[in-house]
Amino acid sequence: MALIDLSKKEVHCKIVYYGPGRCGKTTNLLYIYNAMNAKARGKMLTIETKGDRTLFFDLLPINLGKVNGFEIRIQLYTVPGQVIYAATRKLVLKGVDGLVFVADSLRVRQAKNIESLEDMKANLREQNINPDEIPIVMQYNKRDLADTPIPTLEIEELDRDLKSRLDTMAFEAAATKGLGVFETLKEISKRTIRYVAEKNLIGKK
Repeated sequence: MALIDLSKKEVHCKIVYYGPGRCGKTTNLLYIYNAMNAKARGKMLTIETKGDRTLFFDLLPINLGKVNGFEIRIQLYTVPGQVIYAATRKLVLKGVDGLVFVADSLRVRQAKNIESLEDMKANLREQNINPDEIPIVMQYNKRDLADTPIPTLEIEELDRDLKSRLDTMAFEAAATKGLGVFETLKEISKRTIRYVAEKNLIGKK
């Protein structure tokens, strides 16, 4: 649920990057953070471990200007992908307004992609959120590895595995190089702001 401050005319939206461990969630946020003007972003918090790059979450507030007189601020989070951090994933999802599901293009991660997507849907339903109604876009990360000897999944396979379970827009990406990163962010931000505005009747009398 978005936080709306009527006195300051501010709306704070929460977007969570979800996906299996080491799929590139944190890499997305790091690229966004480093590419943005310092005045348009806040401080990013991150905790790294040997097992999974994100132990808890990353927070990156982004100022997106105004909508109907309300200042829009988006906070980006990631969840830890490892199975043992299930409770943390549920905690980070509280109050979510939009999601990016980051899939790993490596063939060895195929089952983990599906497992993580189903985990996300189950956790949303546990919070009485319909996965078919809340804004969600997918990102097929590590597409730059498709031209290397490393075994990777074809786009058609990723679609079959994931879009058959959650029909939404998917972006090809190589987060380490910034490819597809801002395209993904732009689309989920647009959908989330529209969703929050309609849900809370922002600017309507």
